[in-house]
Amino acid sequence: MEIKTFADLIDWTRQLHAHLARCLHESAGQHKDERASALLDYVSTHEALLEKAVAEYEKQADPKAMQTRLYDYGVHKPIEKNRTCKTDYSELDFDGIAREIFDFHDQVMSLYDTLIGKAEIPEAKSLLEDLKSLEEHEAMRLASQIGRMNDL
Repeated sequence: MEIKTFADLIDWTRQLHAHLARCLHESAGQHKDERASALLDYVSTHEALLEKAVAEYEKQADPKAMQTRLYDYGVHKPIEKNRTCKTDYSELDFDGIAREIFDFHDQVMSLYDTLIGKAEIPEAKSLLEDLKSLEEHEAMRLASQIGRMNDL
């Protein structure tokens, strides 16, 4: 997907979370370790909910910000969809799965950080800050839940 506007960026983010949710769900059913399978299932559900949250931004965001073109922002190449599933999650252990998931979220937040620093109109900056805040909050919630699962 070519990202030309903020609307494209949000749609890309939504699709990325949906794709990751599907990959994790498929891997959960294939994993031999019950604990790792439970983690994959939990994170899959979490990603599906995050997809819905991002979709709300598509509906509610300021139209002026949504149609702002990104070519002036020097967008670096976004995370490829294949990258979310290139790793065979069913072959990773609990800690490996957690590392991959957090790396994915860190890359999304890094992209938003880069764009926030270059945003020129307040509506675009606010939209990016809101999206980054959502990603940060969900990553912290995920970290907390994974920590609890790891303690069990």
